[in-house]
Amino acid sequence: MVLRLYRVIVFQEPGDGPESGWDVIFPEFPGCVSVGRTSLDALENGREALSLHIEGMIADGEALPDSTELNAPMPDWVTEAESHMTGAIHALLTMEVPGKSVRINITMDEALVSRLDADARRQGTTRSGYLAQAVRERLQRGHEMA
Repeated sequence: MVLRLYRVIVFQEPGDGPESGWDVIFPEFPGCVSVGRTSLDALENGREALSLHIEGMIADGEALPDSTELNAPMPDWVTEAESHMTGAIHALLTMEVPGKSVRINITMDEALVSRLDADARRQGTTRSGYLAQAVRERLQRGHEMA
């Protein structure tokens, strides 16, 4: 995985109060939006929305934007939308995006490989995809425990 930084804007609409919730947009990803009860909820939900958006772009063969600088010029659509933002919080969000695939050779018990292949088929993925997801989940759990 490669780490990239993408801009995120968390804001409320004019006239919204504390109970109205927060909106999230990503200047480099038009159409990718999210919401949350608090600004922190909105940011966490936004990370998930952007992750799914990136997965969809990759599945469709679309190129991902390069990392962006916080002070880079805003796209026109964001500049126009800024008049409808109250208390806008601008930040950079670190996202893991797939890097170049590398072929590896591993050794495993034959019965374990059979179980792996069967479960991968049930989940509609490949052996490589299944193993990569298992490693990501294991690394995430290890990170959360640290």
